[in-house]
Amino acid sequence: MNSFALRPRGGFLRQLILIASAMAALTACNSPEPWHAKDISGLMPDLSFTLTDTQGQTVHGTNYRNQILLVYFGYTHCPDVCPMTLARLSSALNKIGPAAQHVRVLFVTVDPARDTPDLLRRYAHYFGPQFIALRGTDEQLQSFTKRYRVTYSRGEPNAHGNYPVSHSNAVFVFDGEGRARLLIRSDESVDAIAADLIRLVAAS
Repeated sequence: MNSFALRPRGGFLRQLILIASAMAALTACNSPEPWHAKDISGLMPDLSFTLTDTQGQTVHGTNYRNQILLVYFGYTHCPDVCPMTLARLSSALNKIGPAAQHVRVLFVTVDPARDTPDLLRRYAHYFGPQFIALRGTDEQLQSFTKRYRVTYSRGEPNAHGNYPVSHSNAVFVFDGEGRARLLIRSDESVDAIAADLIRLVAAS
């Protein structure tokens, strides 16, 4: 056998390299762009809850379909984490302009004893028109938080009736169909949050 015949010619090698490069580029083009926030698609159940708004009306997760929803569990007496988190979300919404009308932030209190409807309404209004405050009974709240593996606890009251509350600082993001899509972490920048929200609004 002629050993020379077993060695591919230079032109053939160049063609193989070009084909491999084109296939790699095509694969890269077809790969979805990674999210800035943690992708939790398929890892969490669809949005479902029964709570009360600040007008005393019972609301369910289905009331907010066709909107991109950001759900955050906190309380109005929180000295730092809650206002800082909500301020970041407010800044992100300001960055996306008109697209913000398709986004709502549900602020769910884990301290309904102190967070009265009036206090919640004023607190949410401070951060912007997209912010909606919700409260519920302990049973409703426990059902909601357990569904999304969120933990919280309240300490013992002091002589003045004040008590500490610990809670998760994660923000859950749901698409217009109520499907869990993203988990915004505390180190996520305003620009990163805004970019993810724009993509979700466009996809909806």
